[in-house]
Amino acid sequence: MFTHRASRPHEPLRTFHPRRSPLGRDRTDALDRLFPRWGFSVDDERAAPPRTPDGLLDTAALFGRTAPLVVEIGSGMGDATAAMAAADPGRDWLAVEAHLPGVAALLVLLEREGLTNVRVAHGDALRLLRASVAPGSLDAVHAFFPDPWPKARHHKRRLVQSDHVALVRDRLRVGGTFHVATDWAEYAEQAAEVLAADPDLDGGVVPRPAHRPVTRFEQRGLDLGHAVTDLIVRRVR
Repeated sequence: MFTHRASRPHEPLRTFHPRRSPLGRDRTDALDRLFPRWGFSVDDERAAPPRTPDGLLDTAALFGRTAPLVVEIGSGMGDATAAMAAADPGRDWLAVEAHLPGVAALLVLLEREGLTNVRVAHGDALRLLRASVAPGSLDAVHAFFPDPWPKARHHKRRLVQSDHVALVRDRLRVGGTFHVATDWAEYAEQAAEVLAADPDLDGGVVPRPAHRPVTRFEQRGLDLGHAVTDLIVRRVR
């Protein structure tokens, strides 16, 4: 079930670098027990999510209720997602993560904290948005510390670029928000330019919102002197 699938020639370039890491006993156990209950695969039909008759993600069936939905693109080890979902139980949270250790770690947190408003998808978030998420259906999309792809020849793989931003904006409701955080200064500048260029989005750089917790990954960057930039834009039409 849990395999990395190589990009096909006709598919868009991935915005993440597939990697394999050991899971350990606790995380392996979490995947075996909890993934069938709280998770699904973007690519593997054997672990596909519930779908509506037109083939889109059936969020009411997935969460057991109808509520505003937040999508986390690249939820990492899940600590930020779990903290925000716990503080905001009126919304549902879909964490999409390509790396199994992060999927497993978040499942462990969900069980430990007793959270019922989070589900976890394993795979490429952009592929999920393209194929399975209805236009205008999301309350918010978060992308915290996406891979900066620092080498110039790899910039085309960055998450925040015009076609990806257009996809995210299309899936947001009018008034919905896209929140990006990065500790890579050059990426922050580029992201601000790309977001500002979309005429249907409004906003830009903001102070770190209190609702976004500082993760262990972010704290390591802060300890090294990295400046963190938060950008929040809202779909205006």
